[in-house]
Amino acid sequence: MNTAAKLSAYGAVLALVAGGAWAAGSAVGPFAAEAAQSGHDGTSGAEGAGHGDDHGGTVAETARNDQPAGLASSRGGYTLTPTDTTLTTGTDSFSFRILGPDGAAVTAFDVEHDKRMHLIAVRRDTSNFRHVHPEMASDGTWTVPLSLPDAGSYRVFADFKPTGGEGVTLGVDVNAAGAFEPRSYEPSRVAEVDGYQVRLDGDLVPGKASSVRLSVSKDGVPVTDLQPYLAAYGHLVALREGDLAYLHVHPEGAPGDGRTPAGPEIAFVAEVPSAGGYRLFLDFQHNGVVRTAEFTVDTGGDHAEEPHAEETEHGHG
Repeated sequence: MNTAAKLSAYGAVLALVAGGAWAAGSAVGPFAAEAAQSGHDGTSGAEGAGHGDDHGGTVAETARNDQPAGLASSRGGYTLTPTDTTLTTGTDSFSFRILGPDGAAVTAFDVEHDKRMHLIAVRRDTSNFRHVHPEMASDGTWTVPLSLPDAGSYRVFADFKPTGGEGVTLGVDVNAAGAFEPRSYEPSRVAEVDGYQVRLDGDLVPGKASSVRLSVSKDGVPVTDLQPYLAAYGHLVALREGDLAYLHVHPEGAPGDGRTPAGPEIAFVAEVPSAGGYRLFLDFQHNGVVRTAEFTVDTGGDHAEEPHAEETEHGHG
């Protein structure tokens, strides 16, 4: 299955998967969490009750705006405004502001999963996934080093919750100049990264809450001492093939709750609204290093195919 070169922005075993429906404007939303939880802080809302929380791209937000998260740069009165939309390959500094309903830069944000701002960048062919955390200056300008190893068009998602408001996920395109060579991905349910193997089990069934499990092992031995990363044992971003609608969700349970083991399995619940291909990105931490495992699945049943291991990049802040 080839993943289209289009992208657009974070609660339970694979609620991660709730990646989204991407239509550059108003496509159907991707994974809707089973019950409701509105913010990254797990407060009651319209997203996966009991299944964790998602960043900005909640079911409630999709319903309110009739559009999946991350497809627009302006939504709910807030606008993502980059300082520059042209970057250089390698590591460059990326800065932006979030403008509020009054047109002024927003400077008050709630901490969600240990951070006030989650920034995700991915090339429109779904390669070079990055999850970083910018720092904000007093005037509301956010800045972060952003590593873009290859030329091409990238979708950047700002995932945040303004103080006193609802969670929001906005997206904008930036470009890294140079020769562009698109990549394609075959269906894969086993990812290998830095000696770790991560397996995805469970099927995404359009229109139904689907349980999925991610199992982490190293050199064939199950990892049972995963470390918390951003207040969870794993974070999953799902991007739908063709339009890159965005949803970042988190696994069931939480570190230290007395019932959630630190591996080897991380469980999620997700509901995809339509058939199609999805790219999934799982961030997990072990031995002090955050790594990203990548998967390519299709709701049409690519699980019947032979698992394909693919090594992915690691270590995003």
